[in-house]
Amino acid sequence: MRKPLLQQPYFKPFPLGNIKPLGWLKNQLRIQANGLSGHLDEFWPDVKDSAWFGGNAEGWERAPYWLDGVIPLSYLLGDPALKAKVQRYVEYIMDHQQEDGWLGPRTENDKRHDIWSLFLALKVLLQYYEVTHDSRVITAMEKSLRGIDRHIDAAPLFNWAQFRWFEALIPLYWLYERTGEEWLLQLAIKLHAQGFNWSAFFEHWPMTAPTEMKRWNYMSHVVNNAMALKAHGLWQRQSGREADRAAVYNMLAQLDRYHGMVTGIFSGDECLAGDSPIQGTELCAVVEYMYSLEILLSLFGDPAFGDRLEKIAFNALPATFSPDMWTHQYVQQANQIECSIKEHRPWNTNTPDANIFGLEPHYGCCTANLSQGWPKFAAHLWMQTADQGLAAVAYAPNVVAAAIHGTRVEVRTETDYPFRETLKLSVNTDAPVRFPLLLRIPQWAAGATISLDNGEVILPQIGDFHRLEREWKRGITEITIKFPMQPQLIRRPRRTVAIERGPLVYSLKIEEEWKRVNTDKPHRELPHADYEIYATTSWNYGLEVTEDTLEQSLVFTEQPLSECPFSPAGASVVCKVKGRKISEWQNEHGSAGPLPERLMASSEPEEELTLIPYGCTNLRLTEFPVLRRASHSWRSIASLKAEAR
Repeated sequence: MRKPLLQQPYFKPFPLGNIKPLGWLKNQLRIQANGLSGHLDEFWPDVKDSAWFGGNAEGWERAPYWLDGVIPLSYLLGDPALKAKVQRYVEYIMDHQQEDGWLGPRTENDKRHDIWSLFLALKVLLQYYEVTHDSRVITAMEKSLRGIDRHIDAAPLFNWAQFRWFEALIPLYWLYERTGEEWLLQLAIKLHAQGFNWSAFFEHWPMTAPTEMKRWNYMSHVVNNAMALKAHGLWQRQSGREADRAAVYNMLAQLDRYHGMVTGIFSGDECLAGDSPIQGTELCAVVEYMYSLEILLSLFGDPAFGDRLEKIAFNALPATFSPDMWTHQYVQQANQIECSIKEHRPWNTNTPDANIFGLEPHYGCCTANLSQGWPKFAAHLWMQTADQGLAAVAYAPNVVAAAIHGTRVEVRTETDYPFRETLKLSVNTDAPVRFPLLLRIPQWAAGATISLDNGEVILPQIGDFHRLEREWKRGITEITIKFPMQPQLIRRPRRTVAIERGPLVYSLKIEEEWKRVNTDKPHRELPHADYEIYATTSWNYGLEVTEDTLEQSLVFTEQPLSECPFSPAGASVVCKVKGRKISEWQNEHGSAGPLPERLMASSEPEEELTLIPYGCTNLRLTEFPVLRRASHSWRSIASLKAEAR
């Protein structure tokens, strides 16, 4: 009988370890390792005393979540101490696997155990194998998947596992490609049949409005949706159905339309919350959306996914951490004028403390899961093409090594992108070898150029991969890429605009005061304490800009790249723009209140405002009203109507 085959992905990700970070990216990973990620197991009970490691604390998703990010972090940095931690914990999990394949702790009644945590643990083991090649991992994964196969016969998927069934396809397909055992694909069919049908749900999607207050549900849960974006892309490998591919784009389009934020993410605090800039987006959703895009880039090879991945990675991801990465938010806001514990915040299900910076504001899942964002981004900058080429799917300083037609090839990317326009690539080969090099050209990079060291200059098509196929000489070939960054005025709901330049979104720089809170709670000692942040300068401004005068209205200046580039003080690009204060626009319960219902004018003095990249901010205004020029005074819509009467 002919062995069933999976559809091959457009690009093949490199195993963890082939790509090494350089420059600012390596420094960002070091900041992360020196912060919460590298130290949670030393003081936070849900990892330190996890039942996964023989303790008596939480024994479901939190320890695997932490490992899912710290494994790539430790090996990307080559950090001996962090690697030793990882090895000790993973070996404990494998050493304590039960005879029926069960990984980790279990409940007294296995039929009521949500096996989402097992899917997560399998993804952890997959990454560990890629950096260690420990043969015990293959045995443990196969044993676990056989156990899951038997388990779901009598205890079908429910709760989180039902809505995240597709996450199991990642380790399952990975193992199938190494063993060719058909029972794995049969298990995939069972998981698909028992799992929530995201495609059918989005065909007649009822979640077009913000989730009703306090009506928490799995279907509009923001993290479930961020994960589910890759569900039918993964399943399409087995189904071969074009409808599954189309489902991915339908989901993306609807989430953008009804809940999209200017930073490329969508809202959810915790459930889908509409397009207002004061609604929150959960940190778990940010890192899971990035991972979904990394998977989709591999499956479909669509350069638009790379554009979106960078937008989220350079804006939403760093903005939800303190610059030293010792604290984080549960939810971030595009217009975030205060981070405080106040009742009547605009969240639809979260508690009042969800946007403070701390150890585990609102809920600890993000504390466990925050580690995967930067490391997985770094590990997916390059992918392999089907014809033994290399594809740059996202950009940051790094070096990638590969064997192509038996020849060692190394490509080094030196750049301060996304803070600068220029990237320098050095292609180094041990012998002459022919292969294609695919370079993603962002949709926004009109006028992009690729310059080779032989004097050739190429004008590539934007929004596509440019293919450089040739025999690469022995030694080094230099390539210089320039992505011109022209400012853009992005129209947003409620008569507001946002400013983008290249992959970066720009926000008003607001001076801030940090106040320590929750000092009576356990594990809130420095440096992983909880903080409120209050503005010490005004935030309620409108801009005097139009599309026609944008280049004259905005003045961008570059400053040296700092050791902490994603921080208010370390911002290496600054934008100056004119604006006026809107005195009627006030703080309501810690968030920017509704814009006044009037003709958007202001009699306040014109001021020069400073904007910095969104990812550098803790407090910010990102979606601004546009002012029409005032004469001597403004009149409200109500007064104009009264005069008309």
